This record gives sequence, structure tokens and C-alpha cells, in this order.
Amino acid sequence: MDIVMMVFYLALVLSVLVFVHEGGHYLAARAFGVRVTEFMIGLPGPHVGFTWRGTRYGVTAIPLGGYAKVCGMEPGPENPHIEAALAFAYRHGTVYADDLAQEIGITVDEACEVLYVLEDWGCLVGPKKSDEHNVFRTRGYTNKKKGVQLAEGTPRPFEDAHELYRFERAQTYRALPFWKRSVVLLAGVFMNLAIAIVLLIAAFSVIGIDVVDAAGTVQQHIVLTPIESIQAGLNYIVAVVQAVAGLFNPQTAAQTVEGSTSIMGMAVLSKAYADAGFAMFLQFMAMISVSLGIMNLLPIPPLDGGRFVIEIFQKITRRQVGYKAMNYMSLAGMALFVGFFVIMLNQDIQRFVFGNW
Repeated sequence: MDIVMMVFYLALVLSVLVFVHEGGHYLAARAFGVRVTEFMIGLPGPHVGFTWRGTRYGVTAIPLGGYAKVCGMEPGPENPHIEAALAFAYRHGTVYADDLAQEIGITVDEACEVLYVLEDWGCLVGPKKSDEHNVFRTRGYTNKKKGVQLAEGTPRPFEDAHELYRFERAQTYRALPFWKRSVVLLAGVFMNLAIAIVLLIAAFSVIGIDVVDAAGTVQQHIVLTPIESIQAGLNYIVAVVQAVAGLFNPQTAAQTVEGSTSIMGMAVLSKAYADAGFAMFLQFMAMISVSLGIMNLLPIPPLDGGRFVIEIFQKITRRQVGYKAMNYMSLAGMALFVGFFVIMLNQDIQRFVFGNW
């Protein structure tokens, strides 16, 4: 039963905090007029939900965390066939890669590539499992105020192909200037840190904390002022930043990893804090939220910090980082995290299973 509760508490914490993180990206993107086609609670996969103003909201089959699909974040230079492909797709509604390739004089592979870019831009819906070929369709569209409703795969009228391209591109992350891209990328981190402060205010200033002795007897109930709670939160954020920075110092890297914990350790701690009371559980959520936010600032793709560093590089050099380079960096980053995970998991097994540490 303890294991079930550990899994439950950890799933609850991570789902809420990842949802908050992705909510930051979503709100920033929408504030700048960028299309977000999906905002889901859970990991990508089968889901239930509803569509409102072009965004699909819902819950996936694995409701752990969440994600926001911000349009136009594909790496590398813009596809040179995007304007012609967009006009062809909107003119026909339903598009086969072979037909597009023949129409604009490119290979089928190039046609598939540009159609997937248009899917990423939120202009088209990609092939379904029931489709035998690479078929793409225009998205369904409903505007109750104007009395307009277009089914998926319906041709879209337009007068000028270039104006259509400009209109659709303006609703993508790619069209944003550097500072707005930066806000979208860092908004998730900001939300994690902000929610941590709110949770600590609720724990320390609204509920209060109990001071207990070695025997577990409550000696005193303390309620901090909101300012004191905020100060405690800021101090903890600084401490986490210093700890994470220790990963880049050869003299402190091993000590930093040793003091960290894996998903297993987090599960054990989540139940321990929950058993200690609601205020302590909120404190635990705040700590995990800060860690999640700061870790996402690491300059390693595919983390937000890695994407931000790439944006800075592109701004300074005026060169686009291509898909292959981005993919290689992401794979290297994932390999690094897998290495850290294995080390920390072994530590937690020694601590919580064998009691060696």
C-alpha cells in the first residue's frame, strides 16, 4: 500500500507542476498571437477533450504531466517550398504528397517534409492510422460569431498566395522576434518559480508549520508573514541555483550528484512529506517545482535552457541551427540525463532499499 501511495503522490505532484510549466509556454505563446494546437494534461497519446478557438484541450491516456504544442518551433532555415505548398493545400483541402510533388516540381520526400512543416504550423492535420498514403487535410474551423464552419479537409478560399503565407506564418513561433521567443521559452520556468512562491505562502503564511522535537511532539505552531515566506522561497531558489551550478564545477560535480535524488527518491519523499501534513506536502511541491524550473534552465537541448542558448547563438551569428545539429545535441543531452538518472537511481536503491547510506 505504501508503494501505491508513493506512486500516487509523486504522479500528482509531477502532473500539477509539469502542467503549470507547460501552461507558462501556452500563455506566453497565445499572448503573442502564436497558434497552439494542443494543450494536454498527460503524455502525448490517445486523449479525450474538446477544441476551442483552434486549440485542442484534453486529458491523455497517461495523465502524467502535460504538454503544449506551440506551432512553428521546427529547427533550421524555413522550408523554401512552404508558400507554394500552403496555397496548394488550401486550394484542395485534402492533399496527397505525390500530387503536391508533381504540382510544384519537387520530390515526394520533399513534399512530405514541407507538409509536415505545415502540420507543425497548425495549418494541416497529418496522416491518420487509417490512411494508406501520405494524405494531409486542412484543419476544421468554426466561428460561431460569423456563422462559419468548415469541416476537416475542406478547401479554404484565399485571394493572394503570398498574403495567405504571411497570415499563417505570423501565427507561428518562427515569426516572433528574439525577445518574444525568449519569453515563450522561459515562461515555463517562470511559472514553476512563481507557483513555488505561492505554495510556500500557502504553507507558511496561511496554514503555518509545526515545530516538533526528536520524539515527534509538536512544540510550537509558527505562521510566517507573506514577506517572510517569499524570502524563504527566494533563498531556496538561490540555493538550488548554486547546487545546479555545482554540476559544471569538476570539484563539486560528484558531490552535487550524490546529494541529488532520482524519481524513486522523489516518490519516497513525496509520501513522507504527505504523511507530515498538508503544509509539508505543499512545501515539498514547492521544492520540486523550483528544481524542475531550474533544471530546465540547463543549457542542454531539448531543455528550455538549451533552446534559449541556441536562440542566443542564432541571434549573434545570424545563422540557423539545422535539424540534424539540433537532433544530435538533443540526443547527447538525453544521453547525459540517462547517465545521471542511472547514477542517482543506484544511489536511491542503496539508500532506501539496502540502507547503506
